[in-house]
Order: sequence, then C-alpha cells, then structure tokens
Amino acid sequence: MNIEIANRLCKLRKEHNLSQEQLAEKIGVSRQAVSKWERAEASPDTDNLIALAKIYGVTVDQLLTGSDSYKQEDATQEQTDSQPYHNEEKQEQNTDESNSQKKSKVSFKNGIHIDDNGDNVHIGFDGIHVNDRNGTKVSVDNNGVFVEENGETKAYTDEDGHIHFSDDVKHNGKGSKSSAAKKILYSTIPLVTVVAFLVMGCTFKLWGIAWVVFLAIPVILSIPEAIRKRKPSKFCFPVLVVAVYIVLGLCCNLWHPGWIIFLTIPIYYAICSVIEGK
Repeated sequence: MNIEIANRLCKLRKEHNLSQEQLAEKIGVSRQAVSKWERAEASPDTDNLIALAKIYGVTVDQLLTGSDSYKQEDATQEQTDSQPYHNEEKQEQNTDESNSQKKSKVSFKNGIHIDDNGDNVHIGFDGIHVNDRNGTKVSVDNNGVFVEENGETKAYTDEDGHIHFSDDVKHNGKGSKSSAAKKILYSTIPLVTVVAFLVMGCTFKLWGIAWVVFLAIPVILSIPEAIRKRKPSKFCFPVLVVAVYIVLGLCCNLWHPGWIIFLTIPIYYAICSVIEGK
C-alpha cells in the first residue's frame, strides 16, 4: 500500500475521532494491524476495506483514490448538524497551535523545523541540520556528515566519503596503528549499515524508516574516539537524538511532543563539561 492511502486512512480515522484501538475493535482486527495500515507497512484486505468504507461513510473507491465527492454530497447536512462543533473545534485547535508556536515554533512546511530558545532542528529533503544554543552544529546531507563544536570542526566527511575527526592521535608511534584501525572501522561500519538497510527494506518492507540506520555511522564511529580519549563530549550525541526523534515520529507519530528530546542535547554537554572538568 502506498503512503498516500496510508495517510488517508490515518486522516479519516482522526476525523471520526477514533483511536487505533477503537477502530480495530469495530473491524475485528488487532491495533497493530491498523497501525501497519497507517504506516504503509501492510494493506487491508477487501473485507477490511469494505468495513472501513462503511465506518467512514465513503465508497471503497473514494477510500483508495481520495475523491472528495462524499464530502460534497454531505456538505449541507454537515453544515447544518455540526458546523458549530467544527467551528469550536477549529478555534480550539488554532488556539493550541498558536500557544505551541509561541513556545517552540514548530513548522512542517517543506520538512520539519523546530526552533526552541536557541535550539534549532531542520529536517527536510536537503538533509538534517541541528544547532544547539551551546554552539554545537550537526549536519547530515548530500555532502556527508559535519560536526562543529564551539566553532571548531570535530568531524567531517572528505571527498571520498570517509569521516574524519579533528583530534586524531599521531604521536608516540601510534599514528599508523590508529590510522589502520580507523580505515578498517570506516570501511566496515558503512558496509554493515548498507546491509542492514537492504535487509530491513527487502525483508521487512521498512523502506520508509530503514534509511535511519545511516545515522548510526557517525554515532558508532564516535564511540571509540570518546572512549579512547575519555571524553564523552566526543560522542555524536546530537545525531543519536535526531535518529531517536525520527524513529518516534515515523513509528509512533510522536513528532510532537517528541521534539522535547532535543532539549537533552545541552543537558548532555553540560554533564560532559562537568565530567571533563571544563
């Protein structure tokens, strides 16, 4: 099932004020089945499509194609019976959105954009960009991975697609060993993530979320550096937070208030500064 039909099923359910559990009970399926339909991971069979159409007061064709004719046919009755309710609900929704924007300024135009007291997150087709109020910047896009902390470049992707860290150890004869180990690590981790991506997509049909595994590359590669130097600030925590946020949004539809996890970024670096004695 394509994502358009999945989004339409989710929209119709919410328009009829039904939870996934309530809808599942009406149809006689599990809540997990309804969840998979709305995430485009599975398709309802013919009997379930007919049941859904009856519950939503539309035809199966309208359910699959998104035709708005059913709305036009019932427009007069809806305006007569429920216009005051919808006006009140819309006014309440606008008020809630206005209050939310004052607090966090969340926008979903051409992607996901969150501005919260100096912490900025922008997720779109051009990539993922995270800036926190302490000066840490993380970018994951077509140019690769770029991490900047307090104006200093901490990690970046070169022209060959290799990720480099600015604090590489090259003294006491350890440079060559460290370089060899990194070459092995940098070649193995990306390969493993590609395999994981293909397995999740081909075997479990999770193409819509499988791409998130690529965010694991900078996260995993930063772990040895953080352990070797005993500096937790070397760990790519912002990228991990972005990955968790995307998973929460795609799997559980928790884009809001899931954005709150980005507030853990400054908390993490504050703890790091205490541990490292800065």
